[in-house]
Amino acid sequence: MKFTEEIKKPSKEEQKAAMESYDALSSMLKEIHTDYPEIEIEETSERIKIPLNALKLLAEILKETSQGKLVSIVPVATEITTQAAAELLGCSRPHLVKLLESGEINFTKIGKHRRIKYDDVILYKKKLKDKQKKLLIEIMKSDEESGLYDL
Repeated sequence: MKFTEEIKKPSKEEQKAAMESYDALSSMLKEIHTDYPEIEIEETSERIKIPLNALKLLAEILKETSQGKLVSIVPVATEITTQAAAELLGCSRPHLVKLLESGEINFTKIGKHRRIKYDDVILYKKKLKDKQKKLLIEIMKSDEESGLYDL
């Protein structure tokens, strides 16, 4: 991954500007009916075409920035290290290696190093969340059936 500059938490001014921009952009997105709308940069009076999906992504970036969150953009096909994948999943690197070796997450090996596609990590994380949600629903149903909520 390439960093163009040091990532810093947005200042209060940046958060305020991002919120104003997000509000304006999100309301305008509802009115756009083309896949490549033109936007104008006021300072230079230059008009540029931007894919609608890129504008929607910009809106999400502005929303997160307005809340003081750091934002990082990772191309979907990017391969990441085991350490980066472990951090994404919130687990230890050794645990992640066990998941890889057991076939839970796909990976490739380059020499001694394992590389994992970013979207494979995200897919595993989504499956894990879905499984947790199903288990919670089952627990709640079981509690209801046993009368724990009838007090």
